[in-house]
Amino acid sequence: MAIFGPLATVREQLAGDPRFGAALAYAEEMLQPGTPGYQRLFHWPDGAAEKVELGEGLFAVEQVYLTRTRAEGFFESHRRYIDVQIVVGGVEIMEVASLGRLTVTQDYDPGRDYQKLADPGDASCLRVQPGEAAVFFPADAHLTSLQVAGRPSRVHKTVVKVPVA
Repeated sequence: MAIFGPLATVREQLAGDPRFGAALAYAEEMLQPGTPGYQRLFHWPDGAAEKVELGEGLFAVEQVYLTRTRAEGFFESHRRYIDVQIVVGGVEIMEVASLGRLTVTQDYDPGRDYQKLADPGDASCLRVQPGEAAVFFPADAHLTSLQVAGRPSRVHKTVVKVPVA
């Protein structure tokens, strides 16, 4: 099941899994105000996104956006990649539910590595703020980028895609 918390805690929980070393080092760097990645992320306008190759099959999607209403989002899951989502600035709600409980509403798209799923109506909610990360494995259906208390918020986030195999 998903892992959530301050980046240092997530790092401890994943310490025994070598797949996450480079992803977490990159995430740590993104959270440091003086680094080029942090500076880059905070100079982008809303709606900007950029793919950053990290090597060893890993890549990140750095993005800036306004959070959305729940009705504007959808649950998704992935097969080839594990999401390590790190909020660098702003705050958002993320929801997570066990994939086995949800109904597929759009078949798996291998090119984009995702499938859409029906809203279970009773997912667990995470309030994610700067310095916190959520790790979603293939069994974790997730809905992210949601408004807190019905108000849009500008979020600066990076999502590291870690290969499952």
